[in-house]
Amino acid sequence: MTELHLWLRHEARTTERRTPIVPDDARRLVGNGVELTVEESPQRIFPIEEYEAAGCRAAPAGSWATAPRDAVVLGLKELPGEPAGLTHRHIFFGHAYKGQPGAAELLGRFAAGGGALFDLEYLVDASGRRLAAFGFWAGYLGAALAVLRHRGRLRAPLTPTTKEELDATLEPAAHDAGFTGLVIGALGRSGRGARAAFATAGVDPTCWDLAETRDLDRPALLGHDVMVNAVLATTPVPPFLREQDLDTPGRRLRTLCDVTCDVGSPLNVLPVYDETTDWDEPVRRLCDEPPLDLIAIDNLPSLLPRESSADFSAALLPHLLDFGVSGAWGRCLERFREASRAHGLDKGEPHGE
Repeated sequence: MTELHLWLRHEARTTERRTPIVPDDARRLVGNGVELTVEESPQRIFPIEEYEAAGCRAAPAGSWATAPRDAVVLGLKELPGEPAGLTHRHIFFGHAYKGQPGAAELLGRFAAGGGALFDLEYLVDASGRRLAAFGFWAGYLGAALAVLRHRGRLRAPLTPTTKEELDATLEPAAHDAGFTGLVIGALGRSGRGARAAFATAGVDPTCWDLAETRDLDRPALLGHDVMVNAVLATTPVPPFLREQDLDTPGRRLRTLCDVTCDVGSPLNVLPVYDETTDWDEPVRRLCDEPPLDLIAIDNLPSLLPRESSADFSAALLPHLLDFGVSGAWGRCLERFREASRAHGLDKGEPHGE
């Protein structure tokens, strides 16, 4: 590989505890000739000292904006609002290719600065399968929170924990009433995670995937107590749950967790809400009679920051060692160009190629 300078940024979101590269994998990157600068962060689950011990250089939080122009800025969630023009190549989850709110603004910032976005959601192999994802842990936590809410045990604000501690709260108690669960998208990463959490909670959920959603049985959907949506839609499909469904007589559904959180996108399969929930207020009541509660948190894996970061970092590491503009990274870059062209923003090649 050519000489690579990665700049691991501090996450602007105060509830983001994860990192795309853990210290052990940072050591492997440095050992393979990658220059790795790591910003200090008061919330990252791994302290800066562990990165320094791995051979990384420390930098102040937010200093990526003035990093050398050839540095590749690595993060997870959204960027702060400044600078207006993004001059670097960035790797993170941009959430800007499905018509989400703020998508045109983000892509415009790259156009203004001449940088480029390598969106981790679109780091895929030749068959379109994602190469690094938090999906399992998103599904696990989504189902776990839904179970805890349904059993009356969910406490706010939410705080990061460990899987061992979380699982202890999921164990069914003698006084717990039984309930039915449904996982939609059950065969994907998030769906497998949701199924695993339900199993820990002593629940054997109904599992739907493509075959069951082609001709959706809405009465059957509404006949479950708890539903977890783990579908990552890439093309428009009829919604699974509509406003009019909430008024269906005899609706049994009481707790809904949307792991995907495509709110605001035309690909949203649950257009019954228009704003996500968060750690401070993880639940929103959609209906009062009969009650229906929504959980829609878009950084669920950050509640298990150590476990989810380690899994993601292990998957991402080999691709960072092979960073470039061909193969999977080339597909990433082309998807960015396509999105930019769709907004009339493509002004030529980003720098650094």
